[in-house]
Amino acid sequence: MKRSLRTAVLTSGVLLLGAGIPAAPAASAATAAAAGAAQDARVDLRVLVVADGGPATAAIAAELAAAGTPYTLVDLGRANRPVIDGAFLADTVDGRPRARFQAVVLPNDEPFPAGSAEMAALVAYQKTYGVPQVDAYTYARPQNGLQYPVYGGYLGPVDGVRAEVTAAGKAGPFGYLDGAVPFEDNAPDVNESYAFLSKPVAGADFTPYVEAPIPGRADRGVLVGEYRHDGRRELVVTFAYNQHQRQFRLLARGIVDWMTGSVRLGSSRHHFAVHVDDVLAADDRWDPVLNCTPGDVDCAPGTGTPDPIRMTADDVAYAVDWSRRRGFTLDMAFNGGGSVEHREEHGGADPTADRLVADRTAFRWINHTYDHPYLGCEQDVSSVPWKCAVNADGTTKWVSRAELDHQIADNRRFAEQAGLPLREGELVTGEHSGLKLLPQQPEDNPHLAPSLTANGISWLGADNSRDPGQRRVGSALTVARHPVNIFYNAGRVAEQVDEYNWIYTSRAQGGSGLCETLPGTTCLDAPLDSATGYRDHIVPLETRTALGHVLSGDPKPHFVHQSNLAEDRIGYPVLDGVLDAYEGLFAADTPLVNLPMSAVGAELRDRAAWDAALAAGEVTAYRIGDTVTVRAPEGVPVAATMPAGTRTGTGGQGPAFGEPYAGTVSGRTAPGQDGALVLTLPDAPAPPAADAPAAPAEGGPPPHTPVPAGVARPAPFAAER
Repeated sequence: MKRSLRTAVLTSGVLLLGAGIPAAPAASAATAAAAGAAQDARVDLRVLVVADGGPATAAIAAELAAAGTPYTLVDLGRANRPVIDGAFLADTVDGRPRARFQAVVLPNDEPFPAGSAEMAALVAYQKTYGVPQVDAYTYARPQNGLQYPVYGGYLGPVDGVRAEVTAAGKAGPFGYLDGAVPFEDNAPDVNESYAFLSKPVAGADFTPYVEAPIPGRADRGVLVGEYRHDGRRELVVTFAYNQHQRQFRLLARGIVDWMTGSVRLGSSRHHFAVHVDDVLAADDRWDPVLNCTPGDVDCAPGTGTPDPIRMTADDVAYAVDWSRRRGFTLDMAFNGGGSVEHREEHGGADPTADRLVADRTAFRWINHTYDHPYLGCEQDVSSVPWKCAVNADGTTKWVSRAELDHQIADNRRFAEQAGLPLREGELVTGEHSGLKLLPQQPEDNPHLAPSLTANGISWLGADNSRDPGQRRVGSALTVARHPVNIFYNAGRVAEQVDEYNWIYTSRAQGGSGLCETLPGTTCLDAPLDSATGYRDHIVPLETRTALGHVLSGDPKPHFVHQSNLAEDRIGYPVLDGVLDAYEGLFAADTPLVNLPMSAVGAELRDRAAWDAALAAGEVTAYRIGDTVTVRAPEGVPVAATMPAGTRTGTGGQGPAFGEPYAGTVSGRTAPGQDGALVLTLPDAPAPPAADAPAAPAEGGPPPHTPVPAGVARPAPFAAER
């Protein structure tokens, strides 16, 4: 599929990412002069974010932080904040003028009082150095190139609206999108987004990038556009958002690329990997009468009869066909002992294993231990919930080092004998056991670290809901995985819905009441319908959650279980939902990146090292003309996003930089022996701007008039989730 990218191996030391390039309309004489000043000046690769406590500037700051793009935050609400004046914005380094920020983000187009010296300083700075300004969320008015919405426009909620990227937006900063920008409408009784839709002022040098239909009219209004005036460039955003909403996540990359001209530190791309746990083993089944899982620790010993779920050969064939059709590789976390046991119980036959081995190259393979025991403390299951068994002196009984070694090494030997292409340094223990598990086991099994080291394990799966941060355990770094809320003990839709209702309904509605007692868990308004609840509630919710991780640039894998690919194959609707939604949103040059676990771990490691270096002030980066110079600590790969055609070395004498993604080139690469990475940018036109004053809007008020009487500028609002 054109938008899925399988990366089987990661080039040593380099992980390549990217973003889109803004278009460059013709420059005015004033802009040319500013460009000349900027050409001689040093412009630091850092963004100034001026915040007012609203969610819009917080969202842009979060986007910068996630990508590893340095910024300075000035909070207007803090009494001890720095004053934004000429000395704060610019100075001189080694006799050369220095612009300390390559872009400015403001909460709206004029956040300071009328006649403010700080706004005057920002305007002068932008004119002198050609520095662009982003109005994170602003009222549409002639001062920012737009008519007032009351003159044929619209102001109000835009939940569920389908916005579109214009031709200029596709040719410019939002070219990585296919065109549609659907606004969320997750709660019909809650206004989640608000917008001011209007047309550009007649005669204004304004380029719409994203538009939406004006309710009750046949034409469209601006949501995002570029206003060029007075020798400055301004990106005007007229809708409210927070950092989690899909509409912002879709546009965030373009906003950042516009403001930086796609010349910036940091990089991002969209990842999606799916691990299928317990392959070759069988998963216990939920009992809708007992409301527990016979054979597992949530049922008292001897309660009910186990009825395990296991993939068949036909299920394997379907998985192979699905993977090939979707152009997407699943990671099979397998338990070889499950096949050995099955053959012992079925006269030596295991058609499922035979088919998996025959089609082994269709998947990636992860060691999930030989037969999936709990590898933390020894479990006392005489009561529910279970607890750690203790020695006579009260100390915890731990699963032994010998058992840990056996589980890792024997599964490895099984893979060798079966010819499975096992990724040697990767391990996911059953239930992520061995790692700490609250409340029963608040620390790692002390035998885990030495066992991982002895068995050459570099990457260890962890549960993101319990252990999200990467940490070292012996020779391994953890790789947190997102659990998809499709239960391991459900192979059929009815089982999934029944257990879901048990967990997420109140006691008064016949549920467990867990949703009433667990922190961060909410109850359903009513139990889901057994026939439609999965399709209409669970699948859309889990699709939206997983897609949210993808759009935020989170590389962590998601995991389901082999039971979810068996029987009713309930895992596929969510996976298809993510892939279909992504394909409908992004252009072909912005594919999903499907990395193996080791590459995800390396990406998390390198991100952490880069972020730490930025936080410690150990990274400097600046542009002089067409040359970018970055200095970083030894051993920390530089993360950067640049225009296509950027080359390494002074004068562009070195190799091409980065790999293409979303219309630019980007990547992580080590600085030279002197600690510097020098990049040469391709020839590009001067930054666009215009001096032409805005003409009065036909049928509306002239520019620079007050907001019409009775029209209030509402505070931004958007539902945080």
